[in-house]
Amino acid sequence: MSAHRAVAGARGLVAGAVLAAALAAGAARAEAPPTTIDHATLGDTESRTPEISTADLTDVIARGSAAVIDTRSFAEYAISHIPGAISVAERPGLAKARSASDVGEIDRVLGGRRDTAIVLYGNGPFDGSTRRIADHLAVAGYTNVRRYQLGIPVWRALGGVTQIEDLGLRRVMSLDQSAVFVDARDSLRFVAKTLPHARNIPRARVTGARDGGEVRRAEDDGRLPADDHNARIIVFGESGADAYYVAQQLTREAFHNVSFYRGTILQALIAIGR
Repeated sequence: MSAHRAVAGARGLVAGAVLAAALAAGAARAEAPPTTIDHATLGDTESRTPEISTADLTDVIARGSAAVIDTRSFAEYAISHIPGAISVAERPGLAKARSASDVGEIDRVLGGRRDTAIVLYGNGPFDGSTRRIADHLAVAGYTNVRRYQLGIPVWRALGGVTQIEDLGLRRVMSLDQSAVFVDARDSLRFVAKTLPHARNIPRARVTGARDGGEVRRAEDDGRLPADDHNARIIVFGESGADAYYVAQQLTREAFHNVSFYRGTILQALIAIGR
């Protein structure tokens, strides 16, 4: 009987340990914060390099902790790119050979420092160039390569603004008649000189309040296309910081194709040939 009692006791200890482990795991799951869309990735396993989330990329940009590289064509980059990103694509008028590899150009831009932290992004989940270039970098000996595989479509969808360059400004001005140009300078400067067909939403009047303030008034009076939140909107101002701030507030009113121009009004006018 004592042997039976010993076996029963051992079984009870094992069962108790299993139950305690299960309860602990359940408690840990209950205490863990829910995963938000900002912290999501594709769970992509097709590349030898890891993914990062939108929240991760936002932190990288804020800290300047990695070189963010746009893998798209330079024309796409110029029209709208994630702020602070670098393009390694062939640029019009520059001497980069068409045969030059992406890895070779990244080597040139980064000075061959293969321990540099790098984040690559492109045109979203189905853009294979991001995986391809990341894998080539890993094979070439780069040791800290990550991918924002969600890409620029998801960046925009989650409220991320983009940046436009001179070439992009010129292309949009000449080719996209539906684009909306927003001048964030004060009204006196706007009246004195601005871009063709621009609308004035002064930075000083934009408070950051959602569903109200100057941005809502601009929707109500037609300065913003309230019936087309997919319209391309480009914001310029007294400074890049002012333009960026107003662009951010526009995304908070559900406009999801918003870019800012970091240059001055004079630079913008030169860019479009005025």
